[in-house]
Amino acid sequence: MDRNLALELVRVTETAALASAGYMGRGNKDAADQAAVDGMRKAFSHVSIQGKVVIGEGELDEAPMLYIGEEVGRWGSGDRAVDIAVDPLEGTVLIAKGLPNAIAVIAMAPQGTLLHAPDTYMKKIAVGPKARGLVQLDAPVEQNLKAVAKALNKKIQDLTVIIQDRPRHDALIQEVRAAGCRIKLFGDGDVAAALATCFEDTGIDVFMSIGGAPEGVIAAVALKCLGGEMQGKLNPLSEEEIARCEEMGWHQEKINQVLTLEDLVASEDVFFAATGVSDGDLLKGVTYLENNQAKTHSVVMRSKTGTIRFVDAIHRLDKNEILVEMMEKHR
Repeated sequence: MDRNLALELVRVTETAALASAGYMGRGNKDAADQAAVDGMRKAFSHVSIQGKVVIGEGELDEAPMLYIGEEVGRWGSGDRAVDIAVDPLEGTVLIAKGLPNAIAVIAMAPQGTLLHAPDTYMKKIAVGPKARGLVQLDAPVEQNLKAVAKALNKKIQDLTVIIQDRPRHDALIQEVRAAGCRIKLFGDGDVAAALATCFEDTGIDVFMSIGGAPEGVIAAVALKCLGGEMQGKLNPLSEEEIARCEEMGWHQEKINQVLTLEDLVASEDVFFAATGVSDGDLLKGVTYLENNQAKTHSVVMRSKTGTIRFVDAIHRLDKNEILVEMMEKHR
């Protein structure tokens, strides 16, 4: 795929971040999410791809834009056919409450290479490049932690494991504590949490959680770009979720299958882009400046080349046609 697509994608995440950042701390997660969706969808019309959304805002009857199956991009005669996975605002509750780590995210891969994950829960583990190949999703927690500690040349009590702060993780948290590790709990945004394992400055060594399966696929694209590892297994928590899996062809044997990084992302040429909406461990949030300007901080990466770019940009909000159009619409 054309390497120039990296910068095209980051413009899309920037637009979603700028569209939603104004709702920070205003208590309206739905309005923030809708603004991000509107901005991202409009920005996609300028991207030189023949894209199809495989992970998005829901099915056609649930979401008016960025729904699963929607076609995005310019669809020019020479444009590449690609799978698109999006989360226009990962962390809607975070931005509504003014909390850290809300981001706008896109993952892209050649057509037919991203797992079409049902909208259910997934048990996940992720580590950075140094621990790649040394963890197993179904292995005992302590065994995995000892393997990571050895790979990172750390004492096990110096490892930091990031886990979502949910009652369903109470037993996991007790096991990690029993092994002697440090724990960092997070509220929402498990794409950002998994991504943090690949950057030493974040202080995060291992990601363990049961979170959304679609978010697992998006995170897997980032981990592939960064040389890390992620494994997952569907973990439906209700009869309704089991039925949803079966509707998509996920029978019980398949649900119980451990999905490797290659199962989640079956391509060596994938792109990932994210822009911070609120300040986080990896990305700074949108900052408003004088004279109707705003600053964004993004990361964009490609697995084929291993290139990771951090992009700081200053935007004139009154010259961004998409944002001006959205402001006029909601005035």
